[in-house]
Amino acid sequence: MAIANPVKFIQEVRAEISKVVWPTRREVMLTTIMVFIMAALTAIFFSLVDLLIRTGLTGVLGYFGG
Repeated sequence: MAIANPVKFIQEVRAEISKVVWPTRREVMLTTIMVFIMAALTAIFFSLVDLLIRTGLTGVLGYFGG
């Protein structure tokens, strides 16, 4: 295992960080809004599925349960 040179390491880290393309404020806002919308749609979908399953099970159990 080679011993790393701390100065070279810092230089390489700075070089790699300079290659990063950071998102603009607008991109971050739009992405955040899209995440909230998708989370809300997912919550609505699973709530409807839960309601459908619960109604179906209640009907089946009521029919066979007497």
